[in-house]
Amino acid sequence: MKTVCVTGASGYIASWLVKFLLHRGYTVKASVHDPKKTQHLLELDGANERLHLIKADLLEEGSFDAVVDGCDGVFHTASPFFLETTDPQADLIDPALKGTLNVLQSCAKTPSVKRVVFFFFFFEGVKRVVLTSSMVAVFANGKPQTPQVVVDETWWSHPEFCTQTQTLAEDAAWKFVREKCIDLVVINPGLVIGPLLQPTLNTSSAILLTLLNETYPNATFGWVNVKDVANAHILAFENPWANGRYCLVESVAHNSETVNILRQLYPALQLPEKCADDKPFMPTYQVSKERAKSIGVEFTPLKESLKETVESLKEKNLF
Repeated sequence: MKTVCVTGASGYIASWLVKFLLHRGYTVKASVHDPKKTQHLLELDGANERLHLIKADLLEEGSFDAVVDGCDGVFHTASPFFLETTDPQADLIDPALKGTLNVLQSCAKTPSVKRVVFFFFFFEGVKRVVLTSSMVAVFANGKPQTPQVVVDETWWSHPEFCTQTQTLAEDAAWKFVREKCIDLVVINPGLVIGPLLQPTLNTSSAILLTLLNETYPNATFGWVNVKDVANAHILAFENPWANGRYCLVESVAHNSETVNILRQLYPALQLPEKCADDKPFMPTYQVSKERAKSIGVEFTPLKESLKETVESLKEKNLF
């Protein structure tokens, strides 16, 4: 019966994380930016007894002090993800980079040891921080990507090829925790799909809807189910030997393959027959599952994830 913190709790991944944590008996202190968008969290089993919602601001230093106080672990999932923005610095970079450091600074203020939880030692204060990053922080380094290439946790995206916020935030987090001796584990999911708990359309699910146009974009994605991602966070916290980074991708597929799977699932659905351009298809590649499986992660097949996403979008009148 431990107490943990989940930042950005009303988000897509975080909502499932809160659901699973409550199901496992945890008390959850959940930070939210807008308390009005939390009804789906309040309806979860166990929420009345063990869910505590606290308003916090990623850009406000010290805003998370009260949230992480008394917690055994912190799951930092709060980071904006938009396809389009007129002000990347304000909308993406500052919340991701400054927000991550603000949360870690609050963790550093908690008392006593903050290193790994050994099998037979119990300390006061935060034992472990699990950070949600992205595969964007892994594979964009200029190396060739072909069906024979296997991307793993040793890969790091390079600023020359990628200016995504996840890369900046994760790099800053690793530097901070080394200085403060905080035990950090990082989860790097691909494009996350699956059923929605929140009532609004999230960015990664919206990407799936782009496949319903007259043509599909010439793009390749690494896909993973949101429930697998949420479960991976908990496994990374509960396993004392978990360390470093964990890539989470069940399948890497070009949009042409994804459209074909959707056509098999929904023959009556009007799906595009051709790509948006005549260029060679963006290549696929492989992502290692070895480390993820070592802590107990089980992956949902892409076909099942796509079906769950479509059915959920239909149920919420978002399809």
